[in-house]
Amino acid sequence: MTTTGRRALLVAGATAGAAALVGCDSSSDGGTRQPTAAEREAERVARAEAALRLRAATSARGLLERYDAVLAAHPTLAPRLTPLRRSVAAHAKALGEGGTTVIPATATASPSAPPSTGATASPSAPPSAGASAGASPAPAATTRATAAAAPVPADPRAALKELAAAARAASDRHTAALLTAPPEYARLLASVAAAGAAHAYLLTEGARA
Repeated sequence: MTTTGRRALLVAGATAGAAALVGCDSSSDGGTRQPTAAEREAERVARAEAALRLRAATSARGLLERYDAVLAAHPTLAPRLTPLRRSVAAHAKALGEGGTTVIPATATASPSAPPSTGATASPSAPPSAGASAGASPAPAATTRATAAAAPVPADPRAALKELAAAARAASDRHTAALLTAPPEYARLLASVAAAGAAHAYLLTEGARA
């Protein structure tokens, strides 16, 4: 065999080997690899955590919307409700952002102070729940939509009592979520739940005044 013939065979063999290697690489990188059990578990945990955070933020925004509805129906309650609403807005923002700062209850309204009877205490137009919470609106849960659509009682004391029940329910939901929340978010939930319980007490005492 001539030198030229041997070279041609070598080139052909090298080309065939390269093609085989390319074929192996393309088959291994073709996206057919199944995720491992650890990867599937990590994805499940991530999805569950995202759903928990969404529920917590949605619940907080729903309570904020309820404050706005009561304030719109009873402007004379502004001196009592505005400090509490401000606190709820901060909670909704923190939960929506997934923050790690523990937020204390800023409930400065006195529970013994009776609702104002003057008509000049109308609050400035409250911002929408999405703007107050500092986060893009999330899909509303059924319970939140029902609460937002429920009519506000005509009697101010009844409205305060109903708002206290909403604050207590939101606090209970945050407390229940502690069992499955990651540590940092759990601390935030615990702080918000405690604040909600304090708000419910103040609103209940206000309704009795």
